[in-house]
Amino acid sequence: MKFIVAIIIFSVIVIIHELGHFLFAKKNGICVEEFAVGIGPTLFGIQKGETKYSIKALPFGGCCMMLGEDGESNDPRAFGSKSAAARFSVIFAGPFFNFILAFLLALVSIGIGGADPSIIGTVEEGSGAYEAGIQPGDKILKLDGSRVYNFREITLFNLMHSEKADVEVAYERDGQKYETTVVRKQGENGNYLFGITMTKDYKQNLLGVLKYSILEVRYQIKSTFSSLKYLITGKASFNDMSGPVGIVNMVGDVYEESISYGILTAFLSMLEFSILLTANLGVMNLLPIPALDGGRIVFILIEMIRGKKMDPDKEGMVHLVGLVLLLILMVVIMGNDIRKIFFV
Repeated sequence: MKFIVAIIIFSVIVIIHELGHFLFAKKNGICVEEFAVGIGPTLFGIQKGETKYSIKALPFGGCCMMLGEDGESNDPRAFGSKSAAARFSVIFAGPFFNFILAFLLALVSIGIGGADPSIIGTVEEGSGAYEAGIQPGDKILKLDGSRVYNFREITLFNLMHSEKADVEVAYERDGQKYETTVVRKQGENGNYLFGITMTKDYKQNLLGVLKYSILEVRYQIKSTFSSLKYLITGKASFNDMSGPVGIVNMVGDVYEESISYGILTAFLSMLEFSILLTANLGVMNLLPIPALDGGRIVFILIEMIRGKKMDPDKEGMVHLVGLVLLLILMVVIMGNDIRKIFFV
């Protein structure tokens, strides 16, 4: 059951991404040759008008194949025949739909379970926060000048600045704003911590739900970039990366653990994981890497600046090379995911 739930979640997120490309392609008069769910051999397909709608063998991905997307075509309905602005909107729509999905899921999650504003629940006696005069009920506003809205951003700050002791903290108490320097103390693992915790989620009215749903998307985007920085700086290893197989396994594990606390807890856990996944997919696809949406956007922006189109065949070759490299990376990561599942 847990793997079925995980595959459904992953598939829906990918479908929404491809649906963004599909709808904007149709809106701009671009011929969509195939809209597919999954990758690999076709299990089922139906031709409807100019588009073939397919279900592939492996439920890890999808595609929206447009006429002339990776080559030159004289057809007026080809992707390359449209204006740079039209093509930009089609490419950007995929990640944008992921962010919209994250917002809609956050509305449900926060509407039911509440939000996690950066309000302190407890302060450990003798901790850096305690010695700086911070008290339960205080609301953290900034950490080293960076705005904080969710309590998880404090946790994220701890992770990204685990070796930094002194932190400039701006906080609010009874409507008044204060600033102080917290000299954090090392925990058992050697990382510097504030010594504060959150004790509960806070229920929100309609405006609060809307506000914190937007902030939830902001947090997920921020945490994705922080994770990338963590990886690039070598603080995270290749073993910490996960592909579709690893993600499905993680979703399944979260479902299995949360279902023991009841259906509502499992439902909210799946919502929260889905928000993380769809926001992550949106960000990753916007990275300026050939074959990804971000790589295609880079070429369109260069065209806008130059006022001249890039050679379609050369651009297509760049994306093909990028795709091959990404597929190799995905196979390696998938192999590592399988190893971690069965041999660790």
